[in-house]
Amino acid sequence: MMDWTDRHCRVFHRQFSARAELYTEMVTASALVRGQAMWLLDHSACEHPLVLQLGGADPDMLADAVRLAKPYGFSAFNLNVGCPSDRVQSGAFGAVLMERPSLVAECISAMGEAACEIPVTVKCRIGVDDQEPEHVLPDFLSRIAGAGVRHVVIHARKAWLQGLSPKQNRDVPPLDYPLVHAMKAAFPDLSISLNGGLQTLEEGETHLAQGLDGVMYGRAAYHAPAQVLGNADARVFGANSPPVTGEQAVRAMLPYIDDRLVAGDRLHQITRHMLGAFAGRPGARRYRQILSDGVSQPGAGPQLIEEALSAIERAAA
Repeated sequence: MMDWTDRHCRVFHRQFSARAELYTEMVTASALVRGQAMWLLDHSACEHPLVLQLGGADPDMLADAVRLAKPYGFSAFNLNVGCPSDRVQSGAFGAVLMERPSLVAECISAMGEAACEIPVTVKCRIGVDDQEPEHVLPDFLSRIAGAGVRHVVIHARKAWLQGLSPKQNRDVPPLDYPLVHAMKAAFPDLSISLNGGLQTLEEGETHLAQGLDGVMYGRAAYHAPAQVLGNADARVFGANSPPVTGEQAVRAMLPYIDDRLVAGDRLHQITRHMLGAFAGRPGARRYRQILSDGVSQPGAGPQLIEEALSAIERAAA
């Protein structure tokens, strides 16, 4: 979710769910250690629980990145072993590491020593290229569990590093949900979350009812946050709370927008993540149009949000 789940996106999603664990974009260890790009770790307190997702393949550098990030209060550090992008492949990390489980174990051990009591987790694919997932995935999970991992998020698709673009890797390789469930049966002490292809909250609940420990949403939560996240606290976490509507979430963002505009951020940086607030509802198209057309106007601010919300109210009248 590079360039998607930035701090503004996460604050917006937090308005829909107080309990869901949010993830940062993947931050490369080298950007922190060599580039000193500490701004990549900036976030708002309301985003917690928040996991820092790291990319890298050098155990020492990943450990240094964890040490730099510890004061920021992340709930866990997640090593990305699933991203298939060209940039990641050229750096020999991400999904490429599925072919090097021993190195992943070394990375996890180093990160764990640096993290101390903060959990270190892994997000992976079921395999890459010509690997046989039913053979390589159990070995991979065994090795990272031996290195101290207690939670893993499995994207239930292979990553084809040769022949498919990163975009195609999100859709073309077939999903294998049964294999992920089989891994939970084989590793009952390992907390396993499912990622890949989930579109609705109901789909996620089905997998949870079948014994998985968690489900991770990406594009579905981004494009339709009210449907995926709005009732998650009550239905998944047992909170005594009504569903959060798009109107409530958008209006809850107004003080944040005021603060960030004062801090020098541009309105578009925030509102681009709010376009899916009313997906599937009457007036949603006009809402998106007002936000998209108005953000570049001089002085655009919270009043533009109110104007866009009025399109939803008129459609509902």
